[in-house]
Formats: sequence, C-alpha cells, structure tokens
Amino acid sequence: MRILITGSSGQIGTNLALALQSQGHFVLGIDKRCNTWTDEIETLLQDLSVPYRDFDKGIGTVEYPRGLDLVVHLAANAKVHELVQHPDRALDNMIMTYNVLEFCRHNNLPLIFSSSREVYGDIHRYITEESYADFSFTESPYSASKIAGEALIYSYAQCYKLRYLVFRFSNVYGRYDNDIERMERVLPLFVRKIACGEPVTVFGKDKVLDFTYVDDCVSGICRGIDLLVSGRGDNHTINLAYGQGNTLIAAAEYIGEALGVQPEIIIQPSRVGEVTHYVANIGKAHSLLGYNPTTSLREGIQQAVAWSQEWEAGHKSG
Repeated sequence: MRILITGSSGQIGTNLALALQSQGHFVLGIDKRCNTWTDEIETLLQDLSVPYRDFDKGIGTVEYPRGLDLVVHLAANAKVHELVQHPDRALDNMIMTYNVLEFCRHNNLPLIFSSSREVYGDIHRYITEESYADFSFTESPYSASKIAGEALIYSYAQCYKLRYLVFRFSNVYGRYDNDIERMERVLPLFVRKIACGEPVTVFGKDKVLDFTYVDDCVSGICRGIDLLVSGRGDNHTINLAYGQGNTLIAAAEYIGEALGVQPEIIIQPSRVGEVTHYVANIGKAHSLLGYNPTTSLREGIQQAVAWSQEWEAGHKSG
C-alpha cells in the first residue's frame, strides 16, 4: 500500500510510519517540522494550517505522488491546556482537517482521522460508547476542534461519499514521546522529573484516565487501514484505547518503580478544560477490527522508561 501520514514527525506518526514501512508499505510523511527521532521516514515539510484552494495534485504548492491508497490524518495542535491559553491553535486544527478532506475529495482517497476521548467532555455519567457522545459537554477549544473535525468528515461522507474511519485516541504514550520542550506530555514529563529527583505535580487527585501504549494504538490503526483499503468496512467512529482506567498518582508511582526511586508527588486541583474521568468502551474496536490491546499501564511504563533511558544515554551532548 501507499499511505500518506500527516503529522508524521509526532509520536503516533513516527511509530505508525516505521511499523508500516517494516511491513513493506510505502509511506510519505507530511509535517511542518523535521522528525527529531529518525530520518527513515520520507517527509515533505508543509504547514497544513495555511488556507489552500487547489487540491488536485496535493495541498497548496506541494505536489504529492500519485497512486496513494489512503490518508492518515494525525496532524494537530494536541495539548489541551495549551489550547485553552491559545484558542487560535484550535482553529488551526480545523483548517488542517478541511485541507486534508479537500485533498481526499479531489483524489478520491479514504481517510483515517485521529480524534480524541476529549470529545466526550467531562461526563460524570461515564458514558463512553461512541454513538452517545453529547457535544454540549465540550470542555475546551481542543475538544471543540476535534468535534468540528469529526463533523466535517461526517458531512463529506454524506455529500461526497468520502470513506472514513474516525479513531478516538486516549492518552497514547511510549516510544518517541520525549520531546517535551516542544509539547509537554504528562508521562514523559514525569519520567524526566522523577529520574532527576524532582517532584511531580498531579492536577486532580482522583483523575482517572485510560492510558494507551503506542504499540496497541498502532496495531488498531493498522487494522483500520486494512479494513478501509480492502473495502470490507468503512464509515465508523471507534474508541481506540486500553479499556481500563488508572489515576495519575498510580502512573507516577509506576514510573518511580521503573526507575527504582520513590517519587515526590504534589497534588493540585484539576485545570480548566481537562477531563477528570475517562475509561473507554472498546467493544466496537474489538468487534470490527479484532482489536485486543495487550499492554497494561504498569508494563507499558516499564517499556517507556527503558526506551527513554536508552535514548537519553545515546544522545547525551558532549
């Protein structure tokens, strides 16, 4: 297969592209920055948040290769609290999705879209079945940008017969996520701070989230790619997560265990716009894709910490 991945220099994009290439597929990445982890992914540098009009051969002035089979749209400004502070970046997410949809429409390509568990909002009724999302509970500009992206996709399916899968991801972690100077993620931030003997701050003592190890996430996406390209199924919205909840306190303790130290944990109230409870219903992913995540948070953190230590040891300056 020939697959275009937007956001190919991010964590999920890097893992997905390398996995697909290892299976013998051609991958072309699109990102506004170079990949800091690997040079094995052919990447066109382009900012997809710029408004464009001509999509027959590519997006804007960049011409893409012919014969593509599918687009995986991962590119987004993805830090929830950051988009509360800078809501214009949520608008950029919407423009990116529009541009990618237009490219798919003009080139008759199916699309996989990376949505988020944030679309459910902070629903204390614990409703996470895909068809029951209530968008009146939108918590942040980031979640609004993902809701808007989903709505555009559903409209393109109705108006232009676009074939799609929407995956709602949940707290993906693992390899290629330690670039916290660019985008601060909670688990790699905890790894770095605890390893240095610094305290970590948990925003929300009782916050429960569904952490997904990146290999499980990539496995689900690959199964979705096979489903779409084969023509066996399309036009589904699917939770892609581990299916069990853990507190951030437990996550910090698992990191301390992996590092062999006792972490110092500071508890603060939850921040504006952040979901405080989410555990995914992954029954649809199981039935449609045969998706069975295998990596618990404790095991995944052990692997993530080992990768982080190996990476840091191999990239020390001087």
